[in-house]
Amino acid sequence: MSEKIANPGALGLGAFALTTFLLSIINAGIIAPANIGVVLPMAFFYGGLAQVLAGMWEFKSGNIFGATCFTSFGSFWLGLALMIVLEAAGIIAAVPAAGLAFFLVAWGLFTLYATFAATKAPKGLLILFITLTITFFLLAAGEFSTGFKLAGGYLGILVALIAWYDSAAILINDMSDRKVLPF
Repeated sequence: MSEKIANPGALGLGAFALTTFLLSIINAGIIAPANIGVVLPMAFFYGGLAQVLAGMWEFKSGNIFGATCFTSFGSFWLGLALMIVLEAAGIIAAVPAAGLAFFLVAWGLFTLYATFAATKAPKGLLILFITLTITFFLLAAGEFSTGFKLAGGYLGILVALIAWYDSAAILINDMSDRKVLPF
C-alpha cells in the first residue's frame, strides 16, 4: 500500500524563491556583493538541501517535472555556494567571467527545455520558467556587461516574487481545501 505524501511543491518553490531573492538583490546592485555571506547559508540549506529533498519527495509522488526541477535547482544552489566558498578559501582559483558565463548558459539551456515541459503545468509555473530562462541568459551576458547583470538581477527579483506566489498558492489552496489563489 502506497503512503500519501504532502505536496512538496510549496517547500521547493519557497526555498527557490528566498534564495533567488537574496542573490538577485546583490546582482541588481541593491546591496553590495560583500553581503554574499547572507546568501551562502540559504544556498546550502534552503535553496540547496530543501529543494533536493522536495525533489526526492516529488519522485516519490510520481511528479517527474517537480522531481527533475527541484533536484536540479537544489543542486545548482549547492554547487554555486560551494564554488563561492572554495574560491574565498583560496582552494580554487577565481572562476573567470567566461567560465561563469558558460555555467549560467548551461543552466539557461536546462531551464529552457524545462520551460517547454512547463507548458503542461499550471500557468504560474510556466511564467516562472519563462522569466527564469531569460534571467539566466541575462546573467550570463552580465559577466561581460554591468547593464545585463543589473537587468538579470532585477528580473531575478521578479522570478523570486513569482516563485513565492506559486509557493503561497500551493500552500494556501491546499490548506483551504479550495482554490483561494489562482495558480
